[in-house]
Amino acid sequence: MDINSLTITQTSQLLDAGQISPLELLQAYLQRIEKIEPLINCFITQSPENALTQAKKCKQAPKLLNPLCGIPVAIKDLFYTKDIRTTMGSRFYTEYLPEENARVIELLYGTGIVCVGKTNMHEIALGITNINPHYGVCRNPWDTERITGGSSGGSAAALAAGLCLAALGSDTGGSIRIPASLCGVVGLKPTYGRVSLTGVYPLSWSLDHAGPMARCVEDIAALLQIMAGYDAQDPVSVNIPVENYSSKIKQGVRNCRIALASDAHFSNAEEDVLNAVRDAARVFEQLGATVEEVDFPGGHEAATMNGLIVTNEASVVHARHMREHPDWFGEDVYERLQKGAAYTAQEYIQAKRAQATLRRQFEQFFSNYDILLTATTPITAPLIDQLDNVKQAPVLTRFTAPFNLTGLPALSLPCGFSVQGLPIGLQIVSQPWAETTIFRAAYAYQQATPWHLKHPDLD
Repeated sequence: MDINSLTITQTSQLLDAGQISPLELLQAYLQRIEKIEPLINCFITQSPENALTQAKKCKQAPKLLNPLCGIPVAIKDLFYTKDIRTTMGSRFYTEYLPEENARVIELLYGTGIVCVGKTNMHEIALGITNINPHYGVCRNPWDTERITGGSSGGSAAALAAGLCLAALGSDTGGSIRIPASLCGVVGLKPTYGRVSLTGVYPLSWSLDHAGPMARCVEDIAALLQIMAGYDAQDPVSVNIPVENYSSKIKQGVRNCRIALASDAHFSNAEEDVLNAVRDAARVFEQLGATVEEVDFPGGHEAATMNGLIVTNEASVVHARHMREHPDWFGEDVYERLQKGAAYTAQEYIQAKRAQATLRRQFEQFFSNYDILLTATTPITAPLIDQLDNVKQAPVLTRFTAPFNLTGLPALSLPCGFSVQGLPIGLQIVSQPWAETTIFRAAYAYQQATPWHLKHPDLD
């Protein structure tokens, strides 16, 4: 039995049965991190001593905590973690030690999870390659000459490489789903306002989301169950009751109405990617769903407006740093910040109006369909050498950014491999607060296919 390839559910069963202790589980992961981390560089800061303290607490009082007790988790390095360095992938915060945990970190710590470290990310989360000039390139476990995607690339790489059982990411234009797709894991961007952003360093106040990443859909549902909920300290948090996300996950998709995006925007992708998504649609039909190819309205405009708002708001967040130490930014990040700062107030206001219009338009679309299927990314993981970070951003965010602009829940899960053996991601989208619907569809697809069971060979 390979401990490092199990799911949270499988591992929890071993812990509950006493077949392995939280300390033994942690040691297995720390040993693998020591072996594999030099190959992929997915951590900025490792926290073995902190993890050992947390694991010992689980051993002492397992019945007082949640079934997630003892589960090794990696945390993207923009979630504040008390007494653990939090850099935002930036030179400006190389020694920053938060005095408090982010709200979602507190919630997860309350279940007994064990933090093994803070993961590598694209600098200040403004990018999708995870080529970081300050903390090094994060490499894809499926091919270490290729990118992980970003900005939550370290989290996805750690999961794919078997260095943790779950991870946290943030998503402003696709930063959970893109690396999940390129690294062959599962990642969820919940509905805007579903998960607290208190203690999560901002990139774009209008578009930031926090969410879970894992190896399978049921693990994502279990993590969201802990992370979701209203936070009065977060001005964009929405006070809507949290469903039991696992209660309907096995109900299947019979009679589900599924739209397959086939318009020019969502068809602009590599042939391997399009074929994998078409194959996924056929699987849903075999499972009893009705699938209809559709022209999804507004995808291109939504992606464009998302890019404008991201960079403009990021330039406000980082205005002081841009004035005082422009040379401390990576070249690609500073170029995008300057572009964002150059937008006029009129352009920003027009983008915000488009956001409101498109949000309503997208929500109305789901009056006729339960879910929408698209590819997560139009391409598989590019090679690191000679990659243009700025030019790559609108390519890799083409299919994900529209749902940041409109705040809809969207999940990426593996749906195949390219002829080069690189993972391909399927994106499942639904109406606001319909994460349960997404989980049902994703779980049904996962059970009918083998893609989530495949792991890169790093040994």
